[in-house]
Amino acid sequence: MRYSRAVPQLTFQRARTEDKKRQRATALVEAARALALESGVASVTLTDVARRAGVHYSAVRRYFTSHKEVLLHLAAEGWVRWSDTVCDKLREPGPMSPALVAGALADSLAADPLFCDLLANLHLHLEHEVEIDRVLEVKQISSGAINSLADGIEHALPGLGRAGAFDVILAAYSLAAPLWQVANPPQKLAEAYAEAKATDLPPDWNIDFISALTRLITATCVGLMAEPQGPKQG
Repeated sequence: MRYSRAVPQLTFQRARTEDKKRQRATALVEAARALALESGVASVTLTDVARRAGVHYSAVRRYFTSHKEVLLHLAAEGWVRWSDTVCDKLREPGPMSPALVAGALADSLAADPLFCDLLANLHLHLEHEVEIDRVLEVKQISSGAINSLADGIEHALPGLGRAGAFDVILAAYSLAAPLWQVANPPQKLAEAYAEAKATDLPPDWNIDFISALTRLITATCVGLMAEPQGPKQG
C-alpha cells in the first residue's frame, strides 16, 4: 500500500433523483481518489471504483465513460489545488528569491502525493480513451490554474518575465512526475533496494523528493533570470 487510507465500503442503491445522481457521481470520484491513494493511480480500475462506491458496474457509465475519465477529474482538482496553495504562499510578506519560489512549488507538490502520481500518468495514459470534450474541459481548468500560478511566480520573480514563469511551471511539474516515482517505489522494490548489498544498485533509489525538486527548480529559475534579454525593438 503506497498511501494508506481506510474508506468504508458502500452498499449499492439506485439513484433516482438529480440530487442522488450528483451524490453518486461524487461517490465515484471519492472512491477513485481513495483507491489511487491506497495503491497508486495505475492500479485503479472501473470495476474497483464501482465496488468501492457501492455502484453496480453496469450503472457507472451513466456518470463516467471510463476510470481514466474519473482520474482526469481528480487531475483537474489537483491543478487547482497546486495553483491555489503556491499562490497563497507567494503572497506572504517578505522578500522573494528563486530558492523560496522553488521551495513553495516543491513543498506543495510533496504535500499532494495523489497529484504527483496523476502527473506521471496524465499525458501517457489518462488523456487516452476519454471523449475529447471531457479532455478539453480538463485542459480549460488546468490552463486557468496555470495562468494564475504564472501570475504569482512572475510577481514574485519579475526578472523571469511571463515566458520564464511558464517555463518554471513546466519544469516543476515535468520534473515532479518522474522524481515522485523514483522517490516512492513500490514497497517490494524499496525493500529489495534496502536489503541489497551489490555496489551497482542505482544511487537514486533513496532520493529526497523535496530537496531534489527544490534544487532543480531553483537552478531553472536562476538560469532563466540570467539569460540576456533580447534587443528592444525600436
